Amino acid sequence: MKRSVLFLVTLLSFAVAQAQTVDEILAKYFENTGGQAKWEALQGLKMTAKLNMQGMDLPMNMIQMKDGRQMSHISFQGMQFHQEVFDGTTLWGTNQMTMKAEKSDAETTENFKANLGGDFASPFLNYKKKGFKVELMGKETMEGSEVFKVKLTKKPIKVDGKETENVEFYYFDASDFVPILSESELKSGPAKGTVLQNKMSDYQEVNGLMFPFSMTVSAKGQPGGQTINITAIEVNPKVEASVFAFPASGN
Repeated sequence: MKRSVLFLVTLLSFAVAQAQTVDEILAKYFENTGGQAKWEALQGLKMTAKLNMQGMDLPMNMIQMKDGRQMSHISFQGMQFHQEVFDGTTLWGTNQMTMKAEKSDAETTENFKANLGGDFASPFLNYKKKGFKVELMGKETMEGSEVFKVKLTKKPIKVDGKETENVEFYYFDASDFVPILSESELKSGPAKGTVLQNKMSDYQEVNGLMFPFSMTVSAKGQPGGQTINITAIEVNPKVEASVFAFPASGN
């Protein structure tokens, strides 16, 4: 009995140590990127960027607000595309076949609302209040540098009506404690099961906060991908509600 109790105490102590360790990593991350208070005070971001697709640089604008409203806009050969636009109620985007605004299906919208605002600024900011769970998976070597692998479990999503675990993995550079890569698995669609990687680099300071100015999204183990190079970031912009609204001419 004493041995069982000792084993349980040891196991609990290890779990607590792990939790403390991952929280220390996140504390250093926020400290090195401007301080948690500054991140908590952030109300919105407006980003100007270029999306590199098959060797072409396409003008791109992105807006993210703390209340969950967001918008991505891309220009291509005179055509205007909107992606993952949320006005507070409706999630919509441009159908590339019809070039008309189209509302997302009910399940996609429900999943978006389930984690509303969870990714703004950082999914790790006050993660416990968001109902997220964070675990340290260990230390690895990536492209010659040591990284901490952190598992982030967000609120569950629904896939074909069934509740499904919503997990992402983040790799933090062990020297400066900023994330340099994230991974997530596509749960539905033609590419279901594909692991998407987002490589983050070129961190720069804007109004006392550090942001990655280069992000490359690609399928894990596959060549190519799409790179977003940010040219400017505006902190706490004044944005009209009409920017997010579903067009009256839409479906």
